[in-house]
Amino acid sequence: MTRASWISTLVFLAAVTPAAFGADSAKPNIVFILADDLGWSDVGFNGADFYETPNIDRLARQGMIFTNAYSGGPNCSPTRACLMTGAYTPRHHIWTPGGGAKGDVRRMKLKVPVQAPFFKRSGVEPWPPNFETTNELDPAFVSIAEVLQTAGYVSGRFGKWHLGPDTQGFDYSTLGAADDGKKRYYDDPDATERLTTAALEFIEKHRHDPFFVYLPYWDVHTPLVAHPEAVAKYKAKLERFKTDREYNPVYAAMIEAVDTGVGRVMAKLAELGLEENTLLIFSSDNGGVSSITYNDPLRAGKGSLFEGGIRVATCMRWPAVIQPGTRCDTPVTSVDFLPTFAEIAGAELPKSQPVDGESFLPLLRGQRALEDRAIFWHYPLYLSGRNRTNFIPFPGGTPGKGPGWRTTPVSAIRKGDWKLLEFFEDGHIELYNLREDIGEKHDLAQKMPAKARELLEKLHAWQRAVGAPIPKEPNPVYGGS
Repeated sequence: MTRASWISTLVFLAAVTPAAFGADSAKPNIVFILADDLGWSDVGFNGADFYETPNIDRLARQGMIFTNAYSGGPNCSPTRACLMTGAYTPRHHIWTPGGGAKGDVRRMKLKVPVQAPFFKRSGVEPWPPNFETTNELDPAFVSIAEVLQTAGYVSGRFGKWHLGPDTQGFDYSTLGAADDGKKRYYDDPDATERLTTAALEFIEKHRHDPFFVYLPYWDVHTPLVAHPEAVAKYKAKLERFKTDREYNPVYAAMIEAVDTGVGRVMAKLAELGLEENTLLIFSSDNGGVSSITYNDPLRAGKGSLFEGGIRVATCMRWPAVIQPGTRCDTPVTSVDFLPTFAEIAGAELPKSQPVDGESFLPLLRGQRALEDRAIFWHYPLYLSGRNRTNFIPFPGGTPGKGPGWRTTPVSAIRKGDWKLLEFFEDGHIELYNLREDIGEKHDLAQKMPAKARELLEKLHAWQRAVGAPIPKEPNPVYGGS
């Protein structure tokens, strides 16, 4: 480092360290924008070339890119529960929308809770759930909004909730910013714009208060719906785009809608002079749907505990603290947001529930932290898939052809560069070095038994500590027709 750059760094640190944490400084605002089903590779800062995300990429340039950010689960509801509570999935028992496994019951080797329609479709007599599952977050959990409320924050949630009827302490909440009684806005091409407008009005109203805005868009979840003019733009682009890939112009238009919303939030914060002391986060709730988008170089997609299902595009900007144009390679995950926001706000962590996450505030300051800890996932169910979503074929099937599983019951651990998965159907494990093999193509479990054993022991200790249900009972109708 040159003397000039060294002095520049000292000046920067001297300027930002007291800010937001001094006794006389204003509490930082927090804005969290969450896309639904956006893939890690679907943004420009992670290499997307067909999809257009100029505002998200600008946010990334002005702040910090988290190259190893993870969702708490491979689909929407468990991630959102982990985010709100700071607790891993075995604590709140929210595994998947609908609560139980999805797919042909006769192809499930292990007996697990199954959603009722799939018993009917499979022609199998239903059995009662053999471990706890739920669709709703227990109100006894203290949420991020409730934690921040104790520190004087006003909070608003604008968009998809997916955690039941309780608003968990938000001062204002809306699913679609429209008084039409709908519970879902997946098929509404105007929902992203309306939700953004409502969030901006909230920011304007509370610009003199410390605020927390949670903006979980419905886009880019299916069904794919977008404005015709935007779709036409990407259809024309695809015609002149030299690629063998089957990019979906409607999906691209939905990504643009999310990006436009991010740009509007950035513009409003600038207009009100709130940029400097606002932590603005952009992320996704899980990986992209593999039949719609391309998650490579990551393996698999939504519904899987391979990287394509849980590694999420994430960037954060906070000019008072984060040095622009920086990258963080340290893994962070959904359960880390509650303790991070609590530390930023000067709030106490809830004592009535375990908080599994750790604050990544030191990472935002450019400090080394969290490098030696492990993070975990647990998915004790089955989830079906077709075509490119078929990662594990049914017996006799071929990957990528016909029906199969996006996942079978599985647990995973990541510590440092290493990731291990334990599959409960047959007890086999897979070990990957993600620094050298981000695509999880080379299973090292047999070549490195000591490392595999070390991680498996840590994973088992975690399973016991959190009470993770481990499916073991054979399915009595497995293999039936």
